[in-house]
Amino acid sequence: MSSRALKRIVVVGGGSAGWITAAPLARMLCRPDQPDLHCDVAVVESAEIGTVGVGEATLPTISFYNRMLGLDEADFVRKTQASFKLGIEFRDWGRQGHRFFHGFGGFGPHIHNRPLWAYWLRLREQDPNLPSYEEWSTATTMARNLRFMPPKPGDPSPASAFEYAYHFDAALYGNYLRDYALRHGARRIEGTITRVETSPENGFVTAVHLRDGQRVEGDLFIDCSGFRALLISGAMQSPYEDWSHWLPCDRALAVPCERVDPMTPYTTSTARSAGWQWRIPLQHRTGNGLVYCSSHLGDDEAARQLLDNLDGPALDEPRQLRFVTGRRRQSWVKNVVAIGLSSGFLEPLESTSIQLIMEGASRLTALLPDRRFAPALADEFNRQMAIRYESVRDFIILHYKLGERRDSEFWRACAAMSIPDSLKHQIELFRQTGRVALLDPEGFAEPSWVSLLLGLGVVAQHRDPYVDLVDIDLVRRHMDGVRDAIQRTVKAMPTHTEFLARLGS
Repeated sequence: MSSRALKRIVVVGGGSAGWITAAPLARMLCRPDQPDLHCDVAVVESAEIGTVGVGEATLPTISFYNRMLGLDEADFVRKTQASFKLGIEFRDWGRQGHRFFHGFGGFGPHIHNRPLWAYWLRLREQDPNLPSYEEWSTATTMARNLRFMPPKPGDPSPASAFEYAYHFDAALYGNYLRDYALRHGARRIEGTITRVETSPENGFVTAVHLRDGQRVEGDLFIDCSGFRALLISGAMQSPYEDWSHWLPCDRALAVPCERVDPMTPYTTSTARSAGWQWRIPLQHRTGNGLVYCSSHLGDDEAARQLLDNLDGPALDEPRQLRFVTGRRRQSWVKNVVAIGLSSGFLEPLESTSIQLIMEGASRLTALLPDRRFAPALADEFNRQMAIRYESVRDFIILHYKLGERRDSEFWRACAAMSIPDSLKHQIELFRQTGRVALLDPEGFAEPSWVSLLLGLGVVAQHRDPYVDLVDIDLVRRHMDGVRDAIQRTVKAMPTHTEFLARLGS
């Protein structure tokens, strides 16, 4: 190991963000039996400071993170009270009484290198009664029928043509990763930080001081302190970019309720008068919450609206979270890297909270500095994370902007608001030509954009001319065959509840 290699990494804050970050670092760098190669990874957290813990739904990329750590799926599911997630059902978003599904995965095999949904647009033009494009999504068909089993790798059939994620108890997941990190050599330091010490020469953080008198030194400090942003804002003074003019919701209420059967293998998002409500099924309870705009809905009315729309008895009082949507202009400043809520916040409409933590942790491990802290590494990290936050931002704005609801001042304001030029281009490209622009290749994939654009009622005025060159009868037979194969495959699957029972046995 180079003499300039990091010897001490301090993660400030525990919870999901802290332990998601610490686990891969401990696995990669902690080698206590090899002192010359060992890097100490310490997580400073306080039992006095609560965690937000509302991020209970995830995206399919979590499977890459879990596999990278070598986690056993059955053990993970049992210990976090997890259920499986095939996508998100959106209710009352485009218009009241309407629902659509954002399923994980594509819409069947391509025809002559063009996606199946493009041919669906052609057939739908000729036959307005054609079944919904969703029927060519394996994940959506599974979800509608409450079925689940993992994809079959290497099987070129509907049985492998989908992806999945999880719903889990965020606090249990944080504890699960904490145990993992500690087994792999990380240290946990209990204490409340009272002062941050910086170098008078270069402004780098040199240590954090705890209430009990401990002084914790480090080379690299990772700020997972949540909205307090103790290091990135307090010590590094990184400015915050406010996006509330595009995403005006600024509060959330979260409350668990008793689980009701059947257990759905998907998240539900229901639009309300001034925001939206989530429903996330776990094995031991159901997570619920209301995200809302406080200038259009009072806190007491928000609580009533949430509690009146639970599908089981509440297990606690609603807990409030206040936020400003946006991100740090720089998440990496000097020797401080912000990950999680200290870096930025986007409402969990598309379950991106934990995903963005994992993105930050992954990019940090890929760009891990030595003690020289080359500025180009910070610049590259900040560039990558800016792209990720902005692409997620645009995907979320899409939900609000395209809806046809005009039944409240909130929805009328959303319809009238200006949107980023990047998103405007993506909407207009699809509307005018039936094509999808992916401005962030690592972000939401083409089927996700198609699900949202079609689900929210965008009509493609024209389409890819190549699609019209293929014999229409061939297209119809192919699509009928794919749809039938999906239905047969799904029918043979166990229910979500049955699969969870098998996994736990």
